[in-house]
Amino acid sequence: MNPDLDALKPYPFEKLAALKAGVTPPEGLTHIPLTIGEPRLAPFAAALETLTAHRQDFARYPATAGTAELRAAIAGWAMRRFALAGLDAETQVLPVNGTREAIFAFVQAALDRTRPARVAMPNPFYQIYEGATLLAGGEPLYLDATAESGFRPDLDGVPAETWRDVQLVFLCSPANPTGAVTPLAEFEKLIALADEHDFLIASDECYSELYLDEAAPPPGLLEACARLGRHDYRRCLVFHSLSKRSNLPGLRSGFVAGDAELIAPFRRYRTYHGCAMSLPVQQASITAWNDEAHVRANREAYRETFAAVTEVLAPVMDFPTPEASFYLWPAVPGGDDEAFTRALHAEANVSVLPGSYMGRVGSSGTNPGSGRLRLALVAEVEATVEAAWRIRRFIERSPRC
Repeated sequence: MNPDLDALKPYPFEKLAALKAGVTPPEGLTHIPLTIGEPRLAPFAAALETLTAHRQDFARYPATAGTAELRAAIAGWAMRRFALAGLDAETQVLPVNGTREAIFAFVQAALDRTRPARVAMPNPFYQIYEGATLLAGGEPLYLDATAESGFRPDLDGVPAETWRDVQLVFLCSPANPTGAVTPLAEFEKLIALADEHDFLIASDECYSELYLDEAAPPPGLLEACARLGRHDYRRCLVFHSLSKRSNLPGLRSGFVAGDAELIAPFRRYRTYHGCAMSLPVQQASITAWNDEAHVRANREAYRETFAAVTEVLAPVMDFPTPEASFYLWPAVPGGDDEAFTRALHAEANVSVLPGSYMGRVGSSGTNPGSGRLRLALVAEVEATVEAAWRIRRFIERSPRC
């Protein structure tokens, strides 16, 4: 077997299961999980109807590049959403089976093993960035995202000699787990660094449509390129998905868009990889990308949840003001995120994810996730608020946790 498999770290939910092992929560309290970022709101019904209507197309092989109709729908949505002057549906767009799969595959296709292959990523982070890097023979470079940096990766703390070995930089905006949004000026700074040091930028924007201020949608990497007059999107790719936007995580539908000189070889890689999107899923995806009403309704539901939960938890927990995504990133009273998580499960039957499980020891010598929790506010508002009250009462009974 590939010896690089031995370098993979346990997934956060494996560690969480081990942490909770042997704990028996109180009888009579329904378990409320705030752990996995899986939307629990109703999936977009029209997309499911389209999927059913085209079920006979499961009898046909799909093409890796997807249909022209799907690529056109994606390009149209991206141009409207990010104020792009153009996005060539033929050469700058590639449908993918969910961004997790695409992110992993892109790293395998992108890294040049004949020279130093460092991949910079936010810390804490979505673990696929690290796993993909290790299995491609690369070395992760953790960019700490702390309160001091606005919970965004600290680009200024990376010396020039380190950038020279970097082949790829991952951004996640809005960020998992912090909810922080990368401003256009920061995207532009990273683009300048990429030109100076010859690396690629991959922007994971899967939470871009879940924002709390309807008048302030999060910007994206391609939007920054367009503002710079960089309409070829050189060195830049973005990853988007219907999982969060349309409550369709099981559809496994997303896209990659950007630099045509990166899309072409990635498309060739995927042809061998055997991961073309089925035709019924493509039709359902077209329906979803062409509708915004259900996305606005989603945002309204999340705003209601965030408002209610933050009102309950703000008196007892400190957390950054949410900007986007569906996560809260609170500090743990007492500072021990693992002990808090285990005790909360034991006493209140609420599951949360220790922040340390999403981070690594970075350049500062500490894990920036330590002492925090990731709360995924994905369920219906009543259940999520009930979980928040259980957390509050637990803290008020046990302030030393």
